[in-house]
Amino acid sequence: MTTSTALMTDMYELTMLQAALAGGAADRSCTFEVFGRRLPDGRRFGVVAGTGRVLEALRRFRFDEEVLGRLRATGVVDEATLAWLAAYRFTGSVDGYAEGEVYFPGSPMLTVTGTFAEAVVLETLVLSVLNHDCAIASAATRMRTAARDRPLIEMGSRRTHEEAAVASARAAYLAGFTSTSNLEAGRRYGIPTSGTSAHAFTLLHDTEEEAFRAQVASLGAGTTLLVDTYDITQGIATAVEVAGPGLGAVRIDSGDLAVLAVQAREQLDSLGATSTRIVVSGDLDEFALAALAAAPVDGYGVGTSLVTGSGAPTAGLVYKLVEVDGRPVAKRSTSKVTQGGRKIAVRRHRATGTATEEVVGTDVAPPVEPNDRPLQVPLVRDGEVVDGLPGLEEAREHLRRVLVTLPWDALALSRGEPAIPTTVLPAPRTSAGAS
Repeated sequence: MTTSTALMTDMYELTMLQAALAGGAADRSCTFEVFGRRLPDGRRFGVVAGTGRVLEALRRFRFDEEVLGRLRATGVVDEATLAWLAAYRFTGSVDGYAEGEVYFPGSPMLTVTGTFAEAVVLETLVLSVLNHDCAIASAATRMRTAARDRPLIEMGSRRTHEEAAVASARAAYLAGFTSTSNLEAGRRYGIPTSGTSAHAFTLLHDTEEEAFRAQVASLGAGTTLLVDTYDITQGIATAVEVAGPGLGAVRIDSGDLAVLAVQAREQLDSLGATSTRIVVSGDLDEFALAALAAAPVDGYGVGTSLVTGSGAPTAGLVYKLVEVDGRPVAKRSTSKVTQGGRKIAVRRHRATGTATEEVVGTDVAPPVEPNDRPLQVPLVRDGEVVDGLPGLEEAREHLRRVLVTLPWDALALSRGEPAIPTTVLPAPRTSAGAS
């Protein structure tokens, strides 16, 4: 199977390209921006994730013989366009918010500059990565906040597409999850992996005791035993009997988790297993995690709600043309207005470090004020990814630092307005045209 990402796109990207090549506009210098007009309903901020995956996909955006053969066989574009695609290499520049940054409505999180031809064909790929990963990271950040300092295991692989599962694990780890159950995410991104057994392993054996003995014999007393296949009280008693008071953890996957965690803690302590941890799972989201804050839980496993964005499976980002040959252009339809011109963003802070406003200048940087922090960083220059960009661990740490700067109510799970306002300064010249 080809490793090219060139067909991870919509057909109209290439038909636009064909028409632009034929009409002579393909080489005009253009700037496209990725932003969201609004946050998902009730969210106070979004989290930038997937930038690293976009850059890796850009490296593999090549129209090789297999790809060109498919386009030729299906008649998607003509021979002149195929010849142009055969030599395709992105030669422009990309700037954007660092992974792990937070964003708000109107934040210019990614800026792509190049010829119309080489930049327009990237639209679908860029949006498919960022819309997914930002949605997952934003949901995961809410879960991380609700869980406080307790470990979170990402375990949603069975609830989504196989490649989305790997991307979700990456986005969740960036947001502060401790580990993932997905081994490919561990291989590809170096994320710690964890997992022991499911109910099927217990049901395989004639008794729960036999299942526990087999698991402990193989994985050691520090393993996590799943105790709710039959009766939880008996399951815990059997687990401690088999593994001893040094049992690593018990996992509860169903029922009233808050009540069951209290009962489990009391029972474990009474059996001398005072250091045995309690891990809970089963359709948890940020609201369920918050409800468990007072329960004696030591860790969580989160699956379905995480990989589906906890009700917001897409970030709602768009990729819009904002400048042609140095001239601002803007879409004017009443429901989807855009502002022309390249945007430059800073975040304003009080002297204490608390963020107060996102200020976006058009064509020029906003006037500098004390405690401003520029938000865009170079990602690609002359078609080459910039050396030394931060990796996943650095993005994870960056998000941790940024969250501390947000107003206290930004982390609330209740519905509300964006944590800070976004002010887009008008262009110093009149926008015209349409994108």
